[in-house]
Amino acid sequence: MQHIALCILTALTFQVSAEIVVVVNPDNPTDHLSKRQIIDLYMGRNLYFPNGELALRLDLAPDSEIRAEFYQNTVKKSVAQVNAYWAKLLFSGRTTPPMIMKNSKQLIETIKNNRNALGYLDSNDLEEGIKVVGRLD
Repeated sequence: MQHIALCILTALTFQVSAEIVVVVNPDNPTDHLSKRQIIDLYMGRNLYFPNGELALRLDLAPDSEIRAEFYQNTVKKSVAQVNAYWAKLLFSGRTTPPMIMKNSKQLIETIKNNRNALGYLDSNDLEEGIKVVGRLD
C-alpha cells in the first residue's frame, strides 16, 4: 500500500517541462532564429529580423509559467529580474520592452494579423496560421 501511495505522490509532483516554440506570421520571410538571435530580440539588443524589418516582440503576461520558463531557458533570469532589467533600460530611454499579451490566444491572434510579430508559446498551443522559427527545450 505504501508503494502505491509513493508512486501516486511521485506522479503528482513530477513536472513535465513544456517545449517552448518561437513563432511568427507565415508571411514573415524568417525561417529560423538561433537562440542568440532570440535572446537579442527579447532583451532589446536587436530589434530587427535578419531581413532588416522591425520585429514586433510579444511577451506573455508576467504571471505566465511559459514566460518564466522562456526567460529562465534563454537568459537564466526570473521574470522579476527581467522586469528590473527593462525598468533600467526604460529609464535610460534606450529601448522599450516587448508588448505584453494577456494569454497565448491573444499572442497567436496578434501574430496572425501582423507580418512582423514575434512571440513564444507552449508547443501544445500551436495552431494553423503561425510559423515556428525556433525551439527551446
